[in-house]
Amino acid sequence: MSLNHSPETQTKLIARVPAITGRELPEWFQAIDNGPSFLRCDERANWLADEHGLTHGYAAAIVHEHERYRRNRMGFI
Repeated sequence: MSLNHSPETQTKLIARVPAITGRELPEWFQAIDNGPSFLRCDERANWLADEHGLTHGYAAAIVHEHERYRRNRMGFI
């Protein structure tokens, strides 16, 4: 499974996350932070999809956004 969406697709998926899932991104980020410690993004996306009943597209978009948020929070470029 690829975690690479076009920037346009990523933006559209993330914008629809609250309406589709009933949860805001900070809640999903907390679920990822409190979940198993996977090293790879695709493992996290698979877990998120399996554990929370998301499609892999939305799970991958949430994981990708979480990584972007985490890098920015930590000051990485």
